[in-house]
Amino acid sequence: MVDRPLVLATRNRGKVEEIKSLLSGFDVVIRGLTEFGTIPPIEEDGETFEENAYRKAHLTAKVLGLPALADDSGLVVEALNGMPGVHSARYAGPGATDRDRNLKLLKAMERIENRKALFECVIAIAVPKGPALIFDGVCEGEIALEMRGENGFGYDPVFYYPPLKKTFAEMTPEEKNRVSHRGRAMAQLKADFEKVLVWLEHRLSEEP
Repeated sequence: MVDRPLVLATRNRGKVEEIKSLLSGFDVVIRGLTEFGTIPPIEEDGETFEENAYRKAHLTAKVLGLPALADDSGLVVEALNGMPGVHSARYAGPGATDRDRNLKLLKAMERIENRKALFECVIAIAVPKGPALIFDGVCEGEIALEMRGENGFGYDPVFYYPPLKKTFAEMTPEEKNRVSHRGRAMAQLKADFEKVLVWLEHRLSEEP
């Protein structure tokens, strides 16, 4: 067993619960960032999801002295030249709600026939001294014509997944975890998690 908890470098409760559920059953204690005191804000100024995920995981691990898992994910819309992309969380400006971001996106997509979009997720697990493991996942879909569903968070109400004929927000958590970008990235992580725990034990044994 890893002798230090794995910290999820996010204050998003929905995301914390998703990840805890996906990693349940492994011999490691998982804690959310809200269980710790205030840490310096981490600027997500990378040009890719991987850069942002690594930055969040590394700086969280460095500040707390604990291994950290961070993800960066976003919605990539073909007709909008990849926007909102790495700016997904800030798409509607400071202080905007999920609803604000969804409404802005739907407005931008008015009268656009090409609705193709994908969600991408990159997960980084880092230790205080810096090395990290990277996992990623992609889910292809379309932008719906309106918000549908009450579950999930973020852009889930406008991301339509044709194989299930539902938006992410219309899916049960179990359905979403099976097909989502984060679920697919986490499936990769889960498949290799025993090796990840060995890697963490080895790396942490070299750090105070």
